[in-house]
Amino acid sequence: MDQPLMRNLSKLNKLILSVILLYSVLINCGESKNKNQESYNGRVVVPEQTVYFLDTKLNSISSVEVQISDDVMERSQGLMDVRRLPVNHGMLFIFEDEEPLSFWMVNTPLPLDIMYVNSDSVIVSIYHSTTPFSENGLPSGFPAKYVVETNGGYAINYGIEKGYRIRF
Repeated sequence: MDQPLMRNLSKLNKLILSVILLYSVLINCGESKNKNQESYNGRVVVPEQTVYFLDTKLNSISSVEVQISDDVMERSQGLMDVRRLPVNHGMLFIFEDEEPLSFWMVNTPLPLDIMYVNSDSVIVSIYHSTTPFSENGLPSGFPAKYVVETNGGYAINYGIEKGYRIRF
């Protein structure tokens, strides 16, 4: 073969190899990005304490393992971006003062039961299976010092009602 043809074939081979290599890198980057997006499961609740639910005769009827949320930053984040909440897990919000409270579900992908509790540990209101990502306020209706959030349906499953108490 003549020299110019050999040089052109060599250049063509290098170009084809470069294109294949570039294509391979781009494909792998795309797969990596998709894998990272699929594997991100949101924030994780780390239980720190147990909350017991008591009926009006103070009999224990159920319990949940909760993460404590007792400062402004923790309370403002709550269960936002938590995509998986194990059964019988939740969050206990503790406020400095007893006052009317209101929560919402912005950036919260799970339906939750929200139970407002006064300073005597009495449940003053319950929202059952709230709507994920809703911007609607969910007011306590009465002064509350604590809020317990659980998976949606928890209160109904265990027969928890307004007037019952919590202990932690």
